[in-house]
Order: sequence, then structure tokens, then C-alpha cells
Amino acid sequence: MVITRTPFRISFFGGGTDYPGWSRQHGGAVLATTIDKYCYISCRYLPPFFDKKYRVVYSQIENCSSINEIKHPAVREGLRYLSINRGVAIHHDGDLPARSGMGSSSSFMVGLLHGLYALKGHMPTKDQLAKKSILIEQEILCENVGSQDQVSAAYGGLNHIIFQPNGNISVHPLTITQKKIAELNSHLMLFYTGIKRTASEIASSYVDNLDGKKAYFQTMKDLVKEGISVLSDSRPINDFGKLLHEAWKAKKCLSPLVSNFEVEQIYAQAVSAGALGGKLLGAGGGGFILFFAEPSVQVAVKDALSTFIHVPFEFEHSGSQVIFYSHEQDYLNEEKIRSQQVIKAFKELEKI
Repeated sequence: MVITRTPFRISFFGGGTDYPGWSRQHGGAVLATTIDKYCYISCRYLPPFFDKKYRVVYSQIENCSSINEIKHPAVREGLRYLSINRGVAIHHDGDLPARSGMGSSSSFMVGLLHGLYALKGHMPTKDQLAKKSILIEQEILCENVGSQDQVSAAYGGLNHIIFQPNGNISVHPLTITQKKIAELNSHLMLFYTGIKRTASEIASSYVDNLDGKKAYFQTMKDLVKEGISVLSDSRPINDFGKLLHEAWKAKKCLSPLVSNFEVEQIYAQAVSAGALGGKLLGAGGGGFILFFAEPSVQVAVKDALSTFIHVPFEFEHSGSQVIFYSHEQDYLNEEKIRSQQVIKAFKELEKI
């Protein structure tokens, strides 16, 4: 059995420039971090005498005789891509809900591939995990998704991620003090709006005409540089909150589906309570919303948004990890030892 733990991410600046329709022509860059909220996936081979060959447990339960019968697209194509023909059981649990703007689908894809690779006895690099996940989501499943979520999930940490027109991806961890990281973390507040949406559907409303939104992408490129400057230099941390506000204003220009009346109300209530800025995470439309607020006003912000779930978090730096691994031979050896112990116990009883 293999159990993987893969983090969810928060994207600060640069979202959209990681979509291949833009980055393959102009290049892209994002500033993002992973947090201590995770996607957990367990994988194990099934014995051959089960009625069904594949068992997949997530928000639904699937028992299938062939890969083609599996409805979960990431599981189906992940098994097919790695040519896993033996019976497999796959279970998913997550700290945060799906379709919420936290990169959950990519965290699932990265964690699944990590688990399936390990099940086959291979430990992939972070680069391999990220690129294989991008390939399956973008080219096989044809999802309208970017490339930052897979990279963040695989690598972990607070990173400046650069997407080259030739397809190369470089990950640059921010070299800032722990004090600065803690200061940033202490000013961030995460709330769940309860509005579920599918990122691919929201993104499809603006990715078809990326060249027509050059002003937005130039703004996001500049904000990535500004955000890094705030964290790397001696500028006041509150400047980061003001940049988030600018990013949110720019993001809403992408499509009318990015925001809505309820989201605007939430944002206005938080700002009225003292937040300096914020943004919906992911493609938009709902899910989680991030605010930047000084610690002295955070109680007021929580009171203003008391009908929504506040989710405290810390930054994490590990990326996708195999947290439990039991090789099939180890399992067989354990069963052999147990059988020997049972036989020995019976022999002892016969002597009585």
C-alpha cells in the first residue's frame, strides 16, 4: 500500500499567464505558495479474487471491471498512462472541498501519479510529477487549466515559477527570511464562500481570446515582480495587501464570470472591516477567498464574515510526499510471519 500527501496552493499573482495558450507564445510567471492543507490518496493492488478489478473511492464509489468503465477522468487516464493492468483500489480524502480555487484537481492528479508510480516501485522527481500531471490534464483530458497548480503541488513552498515559451518550467524558491515569511503568513486570512464552481468552465470564458487581454497579462506580470520586491526588500508588508487588491481588480476584467454579486458583497464587507485587499482564488466564480489584513483588525474581519468558514493555515515547503509505503513483498513477508506465529500457537496448545 502507498499513501501520498499533496498540498493545496494559494496563488498570489500571475494567474492566467500559466495557461499554455499564453505562455507558449509570450511566457508566463506566477508567485504562489502551498499551505498545510492536503489531498490524501491511498493506492494498493487488489487480490485477483475480487468481483471487480478497480475500486475508486472519492465523493462517489466506483467498482469497475475495466479501466474504460471508470468515470473519474483523472483516475482512468492516470491508470491508463502508467499502464497499470492489475487490480487497484484507490481512496481519496481531502482537507478542503473540491472546486474551490485551491488547485484541488491538480493536487489530486499529482498525488495520484505519485502513488501509482510508487506502487510500481518507482519514485519520480518533482519535475516529472509536475510535467506528467500537466500532460494528462491539458493534453489527454483537454481541460482548460494552467500549469502552476501542478508545479506548486509537486514542489511545495513559496515560489516564483517561470513558464518559458519553449515549454520549460523553472521553479525559484523565494530567498527571504523566516521572519518575513511569518509576517506574510500572519497577515493572510482564508474564507470559504460555499460557492462551488468548476475552474475549467470559468476559465473557458476567457482563455479563447487571450491575445485580446494583453493589458491584463502585462499587469499580472508586473504584479509578480512587485510582490517579490515587497517580500525581498525592506518595503512594508502592507504593500503586499494593496497589490492583491490591484490583482483582484485586474482579474475581474477577464470575464464577467470571475466575480458575482455575492462575492462582491463578501469583498466589500471585509474591506469595510479593515482588510487591505484580497482575491478569489483559482479561476474565480466562488470557492475560497483570500484577504490581507493586519493582525489588529482580523477579529473585526472574522466578525464581518461570520457566516463563512474561516480556515487558518500555515505555509508548507515539502510538496507531494509519500507518507506511507509498504512494498508488496513486505506484505507477503508479514503474512508469512503471522502464519508461522499462528502455527506455533496451535502447537503450543496441543502440548497442554
